[in-house]
Amino acid sequence: MIAKASFLINLWIERLLCGMGLTMTLVVAVQVFFRYVMNHSLFWSEELARFLLVWLTFLGATSAYYRKVHPGVDFVFDKLSPVQKKTALVISSAASMVLFAVMIIYGIQFAWFVRMQIFPALQLPKWVVLAVIPVSGAIFMVHAVSFLLHLLKRAPHDH
Repeated sequence: MIAKASFLINLWIERLLCGMGLTMTLVVAVQVFFRYVMNHSLFWSEELARFLLVWLTFLGATSAYYRKVHPGVDFVFDKLSPVQKKTALVISSAASMVLFAVMIIYGIQFAWFVRMQIFPALQLPKWVVLAVIPVSGAIFMVHAVSFLLHLLKRAPHDH
């Protein structure tokens, strides 16, 4: 069940990333056109592009984590025995889940702390942009729990 939830969350995140990436590209292209062709700057475009980039970065990292394309130290890992590999993966998953919990807890606290502050151009509350930290932490956590449960079900030599 958690594996299916992880899969569906990632599917929707990747669709969202595609839309956000296209939107950011369009916003920047329109800004360049207005600045250099129309000699008029769109005051809101740089702020929106920056916010989209922040969300793309955090949500893109969750997708990379789900697809297991994040950087790793494979040359050390490949030299381990199957039991050592499984142990290393369990320890790595546990450490990751601690980090994801920190992202969730402190991300919520920080978003709450800045909830009354407003970005000048878009008039958006800062918590809207900063909410990506606990949101991505929760997504990471779902993926990590799914991976860990799958790992614990396997025999050590199944890596």
